[in-house]
Amino acid sequence: MTTAMHLSSQLAVNVLDARSLLSAFGALGVGVVLFAETGLLIGFFLPGDSLLFTAGLLCTGAADRGLKLSLGPLLVAAAVGALAGAQCGYLLGRRAGGALLARSRSARLHEGAERAQALLERYGYAKAIVLARFVPVVRTVLNPMAGALRVPVRTFTLWQVTGGLVWSLGLTLAGYALGSSVPDVDRYLLPIVAVIVALSLIPVASEMYRSRRDTKAKTKAKEACG
Repeated sequence: MTTAMHLSSQLAVNVLDARSLLSAFGALGVGVVLFAETGLLIGFFLPGDSLLFTAGLLCTGAADRGLKLSLGPLLVAAAVGALAGAQCGYLLGRRAGGALLARSRSARLHEGAERAQALLERYGYAKAIVLARFVPVVRTVLNPMAGALRVPVRTFTLWQVTGGLVWSLGLTLAGYALGSSVPDVDRYLLPIVAVIVALSLIPVASEMYRSRRDTKAKTKAKEACG
């Protein structure tokens, strides 16, 4: 009976909710989710940022007395999932080219692909690969995009490892530090997660603003020449 109830709770997990994922699968689930989000196009909707931060916070036992994770295994799972996922996405893109993306009907995914390509063209390989880690959806599609565009394997691997470690370990340790220093932090968990999501959208908004500004500038320049 107990086993059946436990299985039922796992099957009822909300993949969009960080706490639900952690309650059902623990540190192993973090690795799997990060692998899917960064390595498989179908994982673009998964909550990587909030999952890492919440998992780190739960290592202190402050946010949920019924659930506490161990920091060491969590950091390993987060790093392995993020790095292996990105490398897998790159290899898929290198072999399949743009075919996988072309089959998708998701407008959000295609917008992410456009932003990923814009990042690569604007900032170059190194900076774009690192920055993409902090932008939802873009961190999913940039890896196969880099593979399809034939970014050198060594270059991609070096910078995806750098960005992946900073992103996965940084957010996890930030959550852990906050949970260790702020009493009763569980009262503020939802607002904190909302702030993290908002901050993760800043690069997207900034890129959209720059793109529109550049488009308007080019239009005005053409009108002036005409």
